[in-house]
Amino acid sequence: MTGAPLWTAAEAAKATHGQLTDGGWAATGVSIDTRTLQPGDLFVALTDQRDGHDFAQGALDAGAAAALIAKPEAARGPRLVVEDVLTALRQLGEAARDRSSAVRVGVTGSVGKTSVKEALAAVFRAAGRAHWSEKSYNNHWGVPLTLARMPKDTERAVFEMGMNHAGEIADLVSMVRPHVALITKIAPAHLENLGSMEAIADAKAEIFTALADDGVAIIPADDEFALRLSDAVKRSKAGFLIDFGHAPTAAVRIMRYEDGADGGVGEMDVMGRLMAFRLKLTGSHQAVNAAGVVAAALAAGVEPDQAVDALAQLEPAAGRGSVFHASLGEGRVVTVIDDSYNANPASMRAAFSALGARQPEAGGRRVAIIGEMLELGPQSEAMHADMASPLVDAGAQLVFAVGGQAKALLDALPSNIERQWFATAEDAEAAVKKSLRSGDLLLIKGSNASRVHTLAASLRQVRRTATTKA
Repeated sequence: MTGAPLWTAAEAAKATHGQLTDGGWAATGVSIDTRTLQPGDLFVALTDQRDGHDFAQGALDAGAAAALIAKPEAARGPRLVVEDVLTALRQLGEAARDRSSAVRVGVTGSVGKTSVKEALAAVFRAAGRAHWSEKSYNNHWGVPLTLARMPKDTERAVFEMGMNHAGEIADLVSMVRPHVALITKIAPAHLENLGSMEAIADAKAEIFTALADDGVAIIPADDEFALRLSDAVKRSKAGFLIDFGHAPTAAVRIMRYEDGADGGVGEMDVMGRLMAFRLKLTGSHQAVNAAGVVAAALAAGVEPDQAVDALAQLEPAAGRGSVFHASLGEGRVVTVIDDSYNANPASMRAAFSALGARQPEAGGRRVAIIGEMLELGPQSEAMHADMASPLVDAGAQLVFAVGGQAKALLDALPSNIERQWFATAEDAEAAVKKSLRSGDLLLIKGSNASRVHTLAASLRQVRRTATTKA
């Protein structure tokens, strides 16, 4: 073991009020999955889709320092036995929070929260010792797990927080107690569960309820619900409010932005200071995300110059706008825009904008694979139909739709656009690969449950060695 351990047995036992069977271990990490567990990790036997206790012995056999369990008989070896494993994980996370002097930033929003979290993490890494949520670990176990993994000497940390129902973010933010809390945008995601856009805004605004005293609240100035969010900030312990966007009064204001196939360039006014910035990410919405990142970085003590420099180096991740070439045989090479991670109407429009900004290769067409958007409530069919117009504006010539609700989008398209519908992504795969021709520019976008991300993964398996980025 090199450096200080993340958790000693005594520290973990004190945090969780658990009982040790062996007090001589020290953990270098925390894991909930034996597939990714590293030797020296503390294995946490969570019960979710499967009971983690079934894997506790395997974790110890694979080199785990100890197993955090509620069933003592589940394993032999170093164990930390607690009454409830999830509760203990929360306690471990809260103890990690309290022992560190890190500036904590919480991020939520209907769209863009993972992208903004990743961008902030890149900025914080450039500025010093950073910690951040892995993947989209933003739920009732992901947030405490991220906290529990935070080293004592962390200087800045960013935590993503998601929700499906009211009250969930309030619970998550009570664990993080951020010094800075940012909302990216309010959009019709989870409308089926929450019932109205106002309810969505209120649920996202729960991120301000556990702000540290004199904390900084950051909101999107251009948002329809900006005033509602501002009112929520006034009811919190926030000492400062920073807004960002295109609005003339925004504290971090986008003055101009020119989006292109390989990213964009622009200028932003950061509290009176004009700064040029460049992004490798496509879509005009990325400029708004960048402004939010600069605002949060400034609130966390990072100079805007350093934030802008880090943003310029940021590459799009798989499923979030990355671009690659795929060879389909018979000399056919297509360009794929993989924005398949998830979707709602706002992110769908942004993806269509990115499709329109890039030109197909010679002889190619703009093609889109659209998975249905879920949790939109009674207006779902109308919201899918509304996607037809921006898709036409993007220049799409061939559209594949996946899932029952996506039929409404196809029905709203003009007759000159070729289209095909499939019940599942698996049903669509062969037809998509057969229909594509060399030079085509293919966008893949849809909700996770539509599984269009599997089509992107399949095409990645046949991608060319030379890879481009949006």
